[in-house]
Amino acid sequence: MKISVLGCGRWGSCIAWYLDKIGHDVISSGLENAPEFIQLKNERKNDYLSFPDSIRVTSDLAEAVGHAEVIVISISSQHLRSYMADIAKNDLEGKIIVLCMKGVEVSTGKRLTQVVGDFVDEEKTPVAVWVGPGHPQDYVKGIPNCMVIDSANQDVKKRLVGEFNSDLIRFYLGTDLIGSEIGAAAKNVVGIAAGILDGLHYTSLKGALMARGTREIARLIKALGGNEFSAYGLCHLGDYEATLFSPWSHNRKFGEDLIRGVRFEKLAEGVMTSKALFLLGQEYHVDMPIVESVYRVLFEGADIEDCIRRLFERSVKKEF
Repeated sequence: MKISVLGCGRWGSCIAWYLDKIGHDVISSGLENAPEFIQLKNERKNDYLSFPDSIRVTSDLAEAVGHAEVIVISISSQHLRSYMADIAKNDLEGKIIVLCMKGVEVSTGKRLTQVVGDFVDEEKTPVAVWVGPGHPQDYVKGIPNCMVIDSANQDVKKRLVGEFNSDLIRFYLGTDLIGSEIGAAAKNVVGIAAGILDGLHYTSLKGALMARGTREIARLIKALGGNEFSAYGLCHLGDYEATLFSPWSHNRKFGEDLIRGVRFEKLAEGVMTSKALFLLGQEYHVDMPIVESVYRVLFEGADIEDCIRRLFERSVKKEF
């Protein structure tokens, strides 16, 4: 299968490496002036992996799109709309778009497949998501994991799972696109909360964070029309180890650095996602105290210790 991976960051480069490894014809495409693209183009490696000669690296978007039967996109979620405006200048009919990114558009509250849907006819250009746990640092060592591919198009979903499955990544067929997208996006917000707890030396609270965080995201998924049990699958709860505990998690590290007063220089998708989910919670009248606390700390300057105290002072209720 001919595949172009758009985005040369940590995850985008890993996807290109993986898809080449399992036998696909892969182009890795990035922005000409982006440091991560320049490094891959000139050195054919980054901090996580090395590209074999079989992967072509280009900054020519038209070339990358023209090559592909499947276009895999892995960029910052808040930049997807502007990037799709460029991608859609090319003929996309008959191609499949796969989103390997996790977030919700802040300005509209739209899931990322909905953003892409503003630019393509999904009957002619189906859209799928690739979500779930895993770190490039583990995959390049041969450590396996499980992930999910979901789409409104059942045939495309089955085809992608069949093409992408291997001994390194076992793919499951997603059954709830809303839940898969919201769950995947929300785990990054819970990851920031976990990092805050680590920074405060409240790490023992992360068990409670996992249980209650999953519960409130399940409520949001249900309110949006999805299956609340998706929050307990690979897209959300299944990704907690990689996001709430791993030293490689950008979102967890962002939260920890926030407490330490250290500026975090890499992308932490959970920052803007906390705002998007907070606004969705307000719109759909969903009680999400953890998401709200993260949002108020990041965007309103709320005191972190005060937010934790308020969580503990909430009225007593049944767990389920």
